[in-house]
Amino acid sequence: MSDGHVRMYGTTWCIGCKRARKFFGERRVPYEFIDVEADPEALHVVEEATHGRRTIPTIFLPDGSVLIDPSNTELAEKLELKTRPECLFYDLVIIGGGPAGLTAAIYTAREGIETLLVEKSSFGGQPGSTERIDNFPGFPEGIGGADFVERLVEQCRRYGAELVSATEAVAIGADGNERWVKLASGTEVRCWAVLIAVGSLYRHLGVPGEEQFLGSGIHFCATCDGPFYRGKEVLVVGGGNTAVQAAIFLTKFASRVLLVTHGSDLSASKIVQEAAFRLPKIEVIYDNDIDEFRGDGRLNTVVLHNVKTGHRREIHPDGAFVFIGLQPNTDWLKGTIELDEAGFIVTSQIMQTNLPGVFAAGDVRSGSTKQLVSAAGEGATAALMARQYLQQVKVVPVPEVVPVPVV
Repeated sequence: MSDGHVRMYGTTWCIGCKRARKFFGERRVPYEFIDVEADPEALHVVEEATHGRRTIPTIFLPDGSVLIDPSNTELAEKLELKTRPECLFYDLVIIGGGPAGLTAAIYTAREGIETLLVEKSSFGGQPGSTERIDNFPGFPEGIGGADFVERLVEQCRRYGAELVSATEAVAIGADGNERWVKLASGTEVRCWAVLIAVGSLYRHLGVPGEEQFLGSGIHFCATCDGPFYRGKEVLVVGGGNTAVQAAIFLTKFASRVLLVTHGSDLSASKIVQEAAFRLPKIEVIYDNDIDEFRGDGRLNTVVLHNVKTGHRREIHPDGAFVFIGLQPNTDWLKGTIELDEAGFIVTSQIMQTNLPGVFAAGDVRSGSTKQLVSAAGEGATAALMARQYLQQVKVVPVPEVVPVPVV
């Protein structure tokens, strides 16, 4: 019954369905979700595919095959995502495929440095799930986030960098001059140098009900999950650029967008605020925090708390999107790499960590500005610093300096 796209049958509360939806969303794989509880005919489709077992998620793929409650590895293999390195030794291993990691790979691969880039989800990081980028130099009319990432990836591959996704690094270490990276699959890749550019994730609120409704009413990616809320009311938590831009984007689908912020003002840039205030669908609720999420299998109630008056009240959006800051992806580095109090990687002026030969760049680095353009700049700088280090431990190509003729 394949019609050329991915179709998933499941429910909003099924853990396997949430995992699969997260997998597709992170990798920007277009798919159609059919709720078997809302569509009786859909349940018949599942029964036929599973021989009466009613197992979900049941996923129909473009090649006509069907996967029943698959693992992420099975999904990656069926979608032909490259998940395994071709070699066991490289000059440089880059961990993280966001703007910093991809830019670094362009610089190193272009100079003949054997480069492997490992990304646990989809290439591009946060910019990949951003509808539009308007502040990156060279794009006066702006550029779509997905388009921007595709260009970076294409440029990496053009220069010969090896890129693998759906592959997570779980440990790093040193053995003499060699460095090693252990992957979740158990594979250990060795190299002369490592660049950590794993970025950050959106912080959770940590209030009752949040974990219960993740993926079934509470989201962290407006471009991934916004289309599920056509004609419905949604809540956005946060007052910065990311939150306000998400609210603007969600007006394309939602009938109403409630923007809840802790402060008496938004912290987003003036131009972003002005764009939001021009849209009648957006209503800003100032001086409020979220106390609790409630629902019966599906989110339907949010309890607000006014930080000035102490007054509590309930609102009833169909979904909520949370954008309250970043949490670095560094838990797996504790005890090996020096981190600051917030968990970001501490580096020297040459972007090297406390472990020689291991560098860090982008949002994961302590002191970074958490901006796309600076992440790309840090990726380039870290690549050049890694090249200098490689020249000390092994022979690497040195860029030829061509004399400029004097006229």
